Amino acid sequence: MRLARQVAIITGAARGIGKAIALALVKEGAAVVLSDVSEDVHKVAAEIKQSGGQAVSMVGDVTKQADCEAMVDLAIKTFERLDILVNNAGITKDNLLMRMSEADWNAVLDINLKGTFLCSKAAIKPMMKQRSGKIINIASVIGQIGNIGQANYSASKGGVIAFTKTMAKELGSRNIRVNAVAPGFIESKMTEVLSEEARNRLLNLIPLGNLGKPEYVADAVVFLASDESCYITGQVINVDGGMVM
Repeated sequence: MRLARQVAIITGAARGIGKAIALALVKEGAAVVLSDVSEDVHKVAAEIKQSGGQAVSMVGDVTKQADCEAMVDLAIKTFERLDILVNNAGITKDNLLMRMSEADWNAVLDINLKGTFLCSKAAIKPMMKQRSGKIINIASVIGQIGNIGQANYSASKGGVIAFTKTMAKELGSRNIRVNAVAPGFIESKMTEVLSEEARNRLLNLIPLGNLGKPEYVADAVVFLASDESCYITGQVINVDGGMVM
């Protein structure tokens, strides 16, 4: 129970990596506030409560400052503190640059990067007051190496990495650690529909020879949220099977 008596907010928690992170934090003793644009987030909270964990949920949009502040208010009102923020909410709208619309560029930057900024800005207020906290941003290896057809996504995740490092420098004196986790290719609904040829092309890029699972990303988040990482800040941990070593 490495996170006993800790309170965490997880955005994009209705499914996939966000849900896996929520379940992993609860398993280590944390109480969680779950947010997502999907009503399914309430089902995740109900699942956690059924298994004996502490969870509350809300439908929230990370591109809206009022919603980000409401997440923090919900944490303080329900659990009286906030120790961990996991900025996981994100989307893709892929296309080649010459065909990418301004609307698709803006949508991805707004959710992936602006959303991380707004949630972090809201969360640091109680963290600074209590002089402790952990912020973990879910970036991507694509933010480090780029990818054809993902100019908007790679720019947003590269921005998240740079933002992580700046926050770590600004908030270190208040004992707030800020790190990022950069997943590689993780099993999802999108990878399930890949042809065998496309899947093999992906696997050839990964020295460990298999796609990752959402739980692998969650394990890295738990480590960064725990006291085991007390002297780590401003770092990016790649969970990618060695893809971009």
